[in-house]
Amino acid sequence: SRIEDVAAVAGVSKGTLYLYYPSKESLLEAVIRHHLSLPIASSAEAFADYGGATSALLRDALVPAWLAIVEGPASGVIKLVVTEVRNFPEIAGFYAREVIEPAHRLVGAAIERGIARREFRRVDVADTVRSIMMPMVTMCMYRHSFAACEQPCMPQMSGADMRRFVDHHLDLVLRGLARGT
Repeated sequence: SRIEDVAAVAGVSKGTLYLYYPSKESLLEAVIRHHLSLPIASSAEAFADYGGATSALLRDALVPAWLAIVEGPASGVIKLVVTEVRNFPEIAGFYAREVIEPAHRLVGAAIERGIARREFRRVDVADTVRSIMMPMVTMCMYRHSFAACEQPCMPQMSGADMRRFVDHHLDLVLRGLARGT
C-alpha cells in the first residue's frame, strides 16, 4: 500500500500520518504491536494467575485467543508478515521479538508447568510449542489465501468449523502430552 492510501483510509493527511509513523515499517510495527503483542502480554497475566489444571489453562487460554486471531484482523497481519518477511528483514526481527518469542515463552512455560506438576509427560518443550502454534499460522494463511478463492476443494471455513478444528487440534496435543496411566 502507498502511504497516501493508508492516510486516506485513516481519514488523515499524509503529513499527519508521518508525524506518528515516520515510515511504513514503523506503521507496520504499530499494527503488529496492537493486534498481536498486546494480546500476548495480557494472556501472560491470565496464565500467571491460573490455579487449575494445565490442560484446562491451555484450553481456556488458547482456544479463545486462536479464534480471536484467526477470525479477526490479526490473521491478516500474520499473513502480511509471513509473505513480506523476505523483503523486510527488520520486520522479521521485530516480529520475532514482539510476537514469536513472547508467545513461545508463554506456551512453553505452560508446558513446563504441566511437566513439573506431573500432568504432562516429559517432552521437548520447544518442539511441542511449535507443534501447538504452527497450525494457527497455517489457519491464518489459509483464511487469506485458499479460503478466499472458494474452490470446491478448498471450502470456506465457518466460525464453527474453525472452533471445531482448534478444539480438535488442542485435544490431539493434550492427549499426546498426557502422562500414561
